[in-house]
Amino acid sequence: MSEPDLNSTAGYLAVLRNRQFLALWLAQIVAQLVDKVVLILLIALAVAEGGSDVNTRESSIMIAMTLPAVFLGSIAGIFVDWHPKREVLILCNFLRGACIFAIPFAPRSLAVLLLFTFIISTLTNFFAPAEQSAIPLIVPKQDLLAANALFTITEVGSLIVGFAIGAPLLTFTLNLFPNATAYSREVVLGSLYIVSGLFLFALPKNEVIHPKKVGSGIWTDLRDAFQYVRHNHLIGGAMLQMILLYAVLGAMQKLSLNLAEVVTGNRQEFGSFVASVGVGLAIGAFLIGKFGEKIVHRPLPFIGFMGMAFGLLMYAFVSNQWVAWLIGTFIGINGALIVIPMRTVIQEHTPENMRGKVFGLLNNGENIAASLPLAVIAVSLDFLTGIFGVQNGGKQQVGFQIVLIVFSLLVFGLGTWAWKRTRRALENVL
Repeated sequence: MSEPDLNSTAGYLAVLRNRQFLALWLAQIVAQLVDKVVLILLIALAVAEGGSDVNTRESSIMIAMTLPAVFLGSIAGIFVDWHPKREVLILCNFLRGACIFAIPFAPRSLAVLLLFTFIISTLTNFFAPAEQSAIPLIVPKQDLLAANALFTITEVGSLIVGFAIGAPLLTFTLNLFPNATAYSREVVLGSLYIVSGLFLFALPKNEVIHPKKVGSGIWTDLRDAFQYVRHNHLIGGAMLQMILLYAVLGAMQKLSLNLAEVVTGNRQEFGSFVASVGVGLAIGAFLIGKFGEKIVHRPLPFIGFMGMAFGLLMYAFVSNQWVAWLIGTFIGINGALIVIPMRTVIQEHTPENMRGKVFGLLNNGENIAASLPLAVIAVSLDFLTGIFGVQNGGKQQVGFQIVLIVFSLLVFGLGTWAWKRTRRALENVL
């Protein structure tokens, strides 16, 4: 078997000329933007009643949106392998649209909103592995890197743009239809989910679905997926690197709060530092997709982990906001060197009847990895700050610096180990 080329690309024009991929990509753009605005709408509806428990209501919606990703990601992947990807994607979008349409007619209570949130998030977590599994069905192997680069740009862009335009879009909708304030926002967002679903009718209908084994079920298939990842060191190594990346990105949410306090004196300005990492991811994805041929055979994930570790180390000593934004962008660019090649490896070397399961497990791992560091870093910061206190008039926290230094060393060490594990697997498939 030939060595998988992690950096080969025919460029963006080749994949954009592929009408089926273009339809899937447009559906992703619309759906992911709507996802972010829907979260803003659900939070707004939850706190509309007022009261002293506003923070609890906000947190409840966020938790309800997160739980399906943690508990149902793997099961969703198994379901995706049992059914045609086209039908799963279309049905998920239409059902999400129907849920949004139904909100104005349901009782206005937190419990009902939490139920809608949970259902919408569950459908989103069925959509995600189906989407990733559909890409290698419609994109030639030599174009996968460019296709994944475009999808990564969209993911990051929707995160930045969706939350930025969400509140203004909802306000504009209310002003545009002043006589329909009770349901205008829901109609607009639900309709956009339907539009996203209509794009997906362009996907192929002739996907071959491998029949289920005799006696197979959710738990037996889940066990098979774990065993497959455990014994396939190439796929397992690629997944491990992506999970480590999401752990870093999750930790950045908490670290950005402290960084904002150190650099600007205002923790509420943390969003700009998170956004700078997102901008870097988008830039890195664009560069890899466009110039991948010029950096062929380079160990991109290893370079990415080294770059992220160096960026985190620099955060410990930064005091200028512009420099902090540049470092965040640098971290994001290096993150793209990991996620795009490794996602491409998984798509190239996972059998069709296992892709949904693998991406379901990956979705589980990424969400857990993005959440776990939040608690660990928060406890570490409280502990170290309690020991060392605050110095230099409150501008520099020694505890914060220690956490960043240790975290950067962990990223370097674990990233190096994960890449070496994957590299050995690559050598074995020669």
